[in-house]
Amino acid sequence: MKLQQGQIWQKGDQFLRIVHLERLEVEYKVVPRLNTREGVHHHVSKKDFCRLIKGAVQMKPEKDKVT
Repeated sequence: MKLQQGQIWQKGDQFLRIVHLERLEVEYKVVPRLNTREGVHHHVSKKDFCRLIKGAVQMKPEKDKVT
């Protein structure tokens, strides 16, 4: 699995969005709904983040629609 900035993971009823990704650390935001910007920021090691998303589902990015 390759982590990238901007990825969104769903675990239970929460969504985890990677805000900033470094070599050994991940800053992510936990939000209850995707359509809001409210949430709590967390800063953990990459290893801890991988343990956290174990069993979570990665959300597919929506393709931009041209009208």
